Parts: sequence; structure tokens; C-alpha cells
Amino acid sequence: MISPSPFAGVLFDCDGVLVDSEPITNGVLREMLAELGWRLTPSECMRLFIGKAVKDERAIIEANTGQPLTEEWLALFRQRRNERLEAQLQAVAGALEAVGQAHEQFAGRIACASGADRGKVELQLAKCGFLRYFEGRIFSGHELPRSKPAPDVYLAAAAALGVDAAKCAVVEDTVTGVTAGVAAGATVFGYSPPEAGHDAPGALRAAGAEHIFTDMRELAGLLRPA
Repeated sequence: MISPSPFAGVLFDCDGVLVDSEPITNGVLREMLAELGWRLTPSECMRLFIGKAVKDERAIIEANTGQPLTEEWLALFRQRRNERLEAQLQAVAGALEAVGQAHEQFAGRIACASGADRGKVELQLAKCGFLRYFEGRIFSGHELPRSKPAPDVYLAAAAALGVDAAKCAVVEDTVTGVTAGVAAGATVFGYSPPEAGHDAPGALRAAGAEHIFTDMRELAGLLRPA
């Protein structure tokens, strides 16, 4: 018998939580910024852009390249990013099992709420086997007035599930995402494994994450009452 939970639903971020996409996406971004004359190390690029939509970082990109961030450049970035993701993307270890368990435990009341564009999110979920759990419950910050760190995408996802955001668990791995989940009134679980591409435990706690874990296999137990 499945144990009860204090939560009514679970809202998952995508990048870095379900799929190991951040090193791939940041690699493409770093290459394209270098083509514009702004050269960053992998760690610098991660620090500046992790958990953020590239289109929302127009000011810093333009300031450091001296060139306008055009829609054509953004379209080329998405094309090259998607090609690399199609070739290299893998699920986060244990994430598919964790999502399947949550889907069963919460009778389907789970959603994917990402700050990325819908095309990227759906590509990633389909490639890594998650789509069957989230189809019809995928939310993109690009389609809302504000993306993360604003709470809009989490509020929209909770409303679509028919539950109060304050009764939702949010699973995030960046300060930007944790900030969004906290602002929505949810209880945030911060996923912080040692690999590159995730914010550190202390940073996630400082942003408001109530629980920190390092292995997706721990999540099902954390979502049950103590």
C-alpha cells in the first residue's frame, strides 16, 4: 500500500532535475558567445546562465558582446542546442523511476514546470522516456507573463492539476527555480548532486529549499510523511 503524503501534487523542473541537459545547453551557448567575441570558461558560463532562459539575459549578453541579441541568433541557438540534445541527452540517474513512483503515489497529479521553451522541454521529455507521465501537464515559463524566478509557471501548473500550490512539492536544482517555487508558496525539495550543472546545497537552502537531497532514488521517501 502506498503511504499517504502531506502533499496534493508534485511539480518537477526539467533541466538538471529530470534530464542532464545543462552541460550540453551551456556548451552550445558558450560556443556561440565565443563566436560573438565573449569567451567564457565552462564554470563561468554555468554560473551566469544556469537555470535561466537565454532570452531573459539579453542585457548581459549585449553588454559583453557589444552586439544586439537578435531573434535570428536565438533561433540558431535553439536549433544547435536541440541538435546536440537529440544526439547526447540522457535522463538524470534515477529520475525516470522517481517520476513513475510520484505518478502512482499522487494518482497522476504531477506536472513538469520549466523555465525553458516548450519545444526544448517536450523534446527532452520524449527522448528520455518521461512524456507518458507528463503529457498534457507540461508548462513553459516562455508562455507566461514572467518566467522563473517569478512563480507564474508553478502557479499555472498547480492550477491545472486542480490543487493549491501551497500543497505542492516542487523539485528544483537551481537558486532561480527554488526562488520560483518558494514564491508560489510550495514546499521546495532541492536536488543537489555533486556533478556540475546544479547549485550547491547551501545556495539552495538560502533560497528557501526546505529539503536537500543528492540522489533521485531518495525522492519517493522524502515525499511521504515523517
